[in-house]
Amino acid sequence: MKRTVTTHLELHCWNPADLVLSVAVAAGSPVVSETLTIIASGQPVEPTELVGEHGTRLHRLTGPTGPVTIDYRAELDGLADPAADRELDIITYRRPSRYCESDTLFATAKSEFVGLSGKDLLDAVSSWVGDRLSYVPGASQPTDGAVATFLARKGVCRDYAHLVVALLRALDVPARLVSVYAPGLSPMDFHAVAEAYIDGRWNVVDATTLAPRSSLVRIATGQDASETAFLSQHWAAVDLRWMEVTAVVDELPQDDLQALVQLR
Repeated sequence: MKRTVTTHLELHCWNPADLVLSVAVAAGSPVVSETLTIIASGQPVEPTELVGEHGTRLHRLTGPTGPVTIDYRAELDGLADPAADRELDIITYRRPSRYCESDTLFATAKSEFVGLSGKDLLDAVSSWVGDRLSYVPGASQPTDGAVATFLARKGVCRDYAHLVVALLRALDVPARLVSVYAPGLSPMDFHAVAEAYIDGRWNVVDATTLAPRSSLVRIATGQDASETAFLSQHWAAVDLRWMEVTAVVDELPQDDLQALVQLR
């Protein structure tokens, strides 16, 4: 499977800002070629690369006052190794987090999914969230969590993923959020999905069903969107003036919704 992904960002920093990007594909991806070009106030900037949990790659730079343009491109050929099976992850991703309030949703999860486990539970949670939420761009705030989404019954991919993760954690299934490039997604953008641990593997759960799971490319992995944002800034206000994301695959696969799929 050959996949090509790109990101183009145009920012404006009102004062010097500490910028952290999470747009590069995760370490361990089958990358054939890759470029990251950053131009700040007309001058090239070399960021510092930091590798975090699960291969998440962060690029940090100081953006001077003025315009900053970021261009990223990667070509991948083949599939990555499946996500590692670590005991610490089983503990970490069962806990409530800022945007995945599994403790608050405990009673709901217990009543809606009584008696289910394993793949049957994943299918039921994905279908339940997909049926009850409406995909409405702009309907949610960046600080909305799973509970707010549950009450509003609408949102975007991150909201769907947060609710899936929270419900699964409430039922003692380790679950986490993953930002991805998603060939086949329309309109094209960064995408967020859940990843749940059953049968000794991390499996993709995407209640939006907007892109085939087997073509997704991992970017960042964490407890929720607070750990997977494509851009974080500190010290100064930063405007996002333009963003364009693309993700294509040589042959778009069909997504068998009855099958378990791993991010590769």
